[in-house]
Amino acid sequence: MSSITDTPVSAPQSIVYVVDDDPGMQQSLSTLIRSVGLCVNVFESVEAFLAFHMPAAPSCLVIDVRLKGESGLAALDRIASVRSLPIIFMTAYADVAMCVRAMKGGAVDFIEKPFHCQIMLDAVFAALESDKKRLEFAQATEALRRSYENLTWREREVMSLVAKGLLNKQIAAEMNLSEMTIKIHRMRAMKKMEARSFADFVLKAAAILGFDEVKGRAT
Repeated sequence: MSSITDTPVSAPQSIVYVVDDDPGMQQSLSTLIRSVGLCVNVFESVEAFLAFHMPAAPSCLVIDVRLKGESGLAALDRIASVRSLPIIFMTAYADVAMCVRAMKGGAVDFIEKPFHCQIMLDAVFAALESDKKRLEFAQATEALRRSYENLTWREREVMSLVAKGLLNKQIAAEMNLSEMTIKIHRMRAMKKMEARSFADFVLKAAAILGFDEVKGRAT
């Protein structure tokens, strides 16, 4: 059994993945999750889940700790290698050591069976909101990187010095260029970075140089 839901999933829609080898629990969770308008894909094993192509949409994984074959806990590293998504563990045999291991492995919640429906839904919505923010940040970061790659070496240098708080006159002295030339480089850099204002440009400069300053000044 690969998935209870066979209807194609559109990328922007939030998706809940469930991995559980109990048919009764599969059906219960699928019905519960769909009752609040969410899309759900249910799998009976970790292997089936890992073989599924996950679209880039806000999502989370609800998985049983104890599964036939490879357990949910044992598969944590393999799941993380496919995609970083929030994981909610379920178990009917909880203990402190198991909870600690799950949390260290990246679980966002640990729910004991039997559970109240609202507890599961609250955990799912919190996990989906967290993944939505992660995806939005990743998309914004990637867009920022692409804009930064369009800058010339001079524009990157000016941007770097702007981020350090230097004035045009100081940047001109630092780069041994005229102040007018600096203004032109800054204006072009702002346009390429799609900065709405100088303040926005400074914020984008600080953000991009947090991980690309060395590359920017050297290429």
